[in-house]
Amino acid sequence: MLGQSRPFLRMISWLRAVRVLLITPEPATREASPLLVLTVVVLMLLVAILEVDLHRAELQALGLIGDAFPIDPIFMSP
Repeated sequence: MLGQSRPFLRMISWLRAVRVLLITPEPATREASPLLVLTVVVLMLLVAILEVDLHRAELQALGLIGDAFPIDPIFMSP
């Protein structure tokens, strides 16, 4: 029976440790790292580019993307 409760106890201790990290006495003292903000912005830009690339045909059908500068198909994703 002890072997079955160990993963549960580990999970509880992990959740308590995370709770301590998330709860601070003064919310005004929490600041985001500039490197973290830059990383989030770059990742969101990458996701936006990939979404536009993935749905290019639908966006062209709606008239949101034009073919002012046609792209050679060899440079487009499969």
